[in-house]
Amino acid sequence: MAKVHPQASVSDPCSMSSAGRETFTIWMKSLVCHTNGCTVFDSKGEIVYRVENYDSKGSSEVHLMDLRGKVLFTILKKKLQIFGCWNGYRGNFTGTKPCFQVKRCCSILQRDLACHVTVGFNKYWIVRLGRKKQGFKIVNLAEDIVTEVKQKQLSSGMVLGDDVLTLEVEPYIDHSLIVALVTVYGLINRRL
Repeated sequence: MAKVHPQASVSDPCSMSSAGRETFTIWMKSLVCHTNGCTVFDSKGEIVYRVENYDSKGSSEVHLMDLRGKVLFTILKKKLQIFGCWNGYRGNFTGTKPCFQVKRCCSILQRDLACHVTVGFNKYWIVRLGRKKQGFKIVNLAEDIVTEVKQKQLSSGMVLGDDVLTLEVEPYIDHSLIVALVTVYGLINRRL
């Protein structure tokens, strides 16, 4: 189990990005009994983010929090959308303009494209890695990989269960935003 240091000073994960590639581990389980969610660990094994979904799987409102429980993003599913649309708001939802929007793509027309992501004026795509939901990547319009999520594999070559994922984030990308987008993809696939 990961180390949790409640007395240690923790930098604000909302503004975290780095000059180098960062690797995180996502455990698709909640730390709270009888709830849905996930826990995100950094490369040192410390908890950095958590998602708690106190409602049913695929809930229409989910919160991404830091270790201390501060809400970093509120993710809301828009009602009456044919393919599905989720809006992400910084902090607690206050009815302001969303920070990002994720729209599910029609899989008949575009097989590998799962979602279209809009963050301000920037556009991204969530692209599936294979047919069996082994993972996905987020790419920009130039098709540069921004982040990649796949099933966690140990250095010995052993593959962990499908509820343990590796998240690799490219430099200078907001980690909390990426975890929020990964959360939306988990909601789309009914894993949260």
